[in-house]
Amino acid sequence: MSTQHLRPAGDREAAELIRDAAQSGTSFEIISSGTKRNLGRPVAANGLLDMSALAGIIDYKPEELVLSARAGTRLSEIEAVLAEHHQIVGFEPREWAPMLGAPAGMQTIAGVVAADVCGPRRVKSGSVRDHVIGCRFINGHGEIIKAGGTVIKNVTGFDIPKLMCGAFGTLGVLTEVTLRVLPRAQRSATLVLYNRAPEAGLGALIVAAQTPADATALAYLPCLAIGLMDSSARDLRGAALIRIDGTPAALDEKIRLLRARFPEAETALLNHEETETVFRNIGDGSVFGHEGDIWRLCVPPSRAAQTIAEAEAQLWYADWAGGLLWLQLPASPEVAQRLRGITAKFGGHATLFRASPEARQAIDVFEPEAPVRSNLTKAVKQAFDPERVFNRGRMFEYL
Repeated sequence: MSTQHLRPAGDREAAELIRDAAQSGTSFEIISSGTKRNLGRPVAANGLLDMSALAGIIDYKPEELVLSARAGTRLSEIEAVLAEHHQIVGFEPREWAPMLGAPAGMQTIAGVVAADVCGPRRVKSGSVRDHVIGCRFINGHGEIIKAGGTVIKNVTGFDIPKLMCGAFGTLGVLTEVTLRVLPRAQRSATLVLYNRAPEAGLGALIVAAQTPADATALAYLPCLAIGLMDSSARDLRGAALIRIDGTPAALDEKIRLLRARFPEAETALLNHEETETVFRNIGDGSVFGHEGDIWRLCVPPSRAAQTIAEAEAQLWYADWAGGLLWLQLPASPEVAQRLRGITAKFGGHATLFRASPEARQAIDVFEPEAPVRSNLTKAVKQAFDPERVFNRGRMFEYL
């Protein structure tokens, strides 16, 4: 149970606190806004190290598509500044806070990077690690380290920034992050393919991904209605959704191409505003509401239909052309064993995304590691945080 709440004003003060903690055997739970504290295993720490004071955009070069911000900078602030220059965060980070029992609109760039928060655009633009080109962090010795650079072509040295992506704060305390950003398309639209059984719907996404339409998101909704605007919803049960971006003329051409590829399909078109709402809800996981345990499975898209058939979930949907499956199933050892037995056959993995603290303590939240990989993970942890100052037990009990 955390007892101290320390809020350093800068990285030097934070480094001093970390050095003291390493010498005294103290451990910290690392937070900024705290919106993802219920993601991962409960942390065993003596205190909170709150990095929210380290906020603000440090440098932004729109012409070079590079932005640097302090760790506690809210994502909403970054996105607002980028929007002024018609640019976006390329991996489309979504808002998981309400799903995890936290207020919306408060997540920070460090939390997004540490938790590897990728949205639907991952199928087109890649993951967090493909966009983080530099960082500044404090290791478990209390040393302030700058890694990477502010230009995309910088590839010298060990790629520590990528190591920080998805490490859940177990290796170091991020104080700055440098991202490459992307131009924003003029418009978006979504072609809906109706009345698709799971195997056919998921197969259609794979086909669409291989067309020159250059889809920027590919999702399948088997049994869910999605809210579109303030008071309306569209029945998208059994629908494969293909999002495309571009100028109005380019969108028209892409829609013609896709309709020609699926000539027998019953189709509809979602406009720009509807598209934004639908894929925001898909990326947020909010289609499940605020109740129930949630799992996320990553498998090759070609194996998604078989995975779903064996998983036996009544409520589920697919993103990333089937590469990401959201399922509502109990957080029990039996379900964990069954799901991981399925994903293991296909080289995938299963993560317990939402459950009670008791369930997240008793069940492996993240995929258990094979001995060789576990030894490597421990060696990396030993190199970065030998006294286990940061987020003890957040990912695995031994970290």
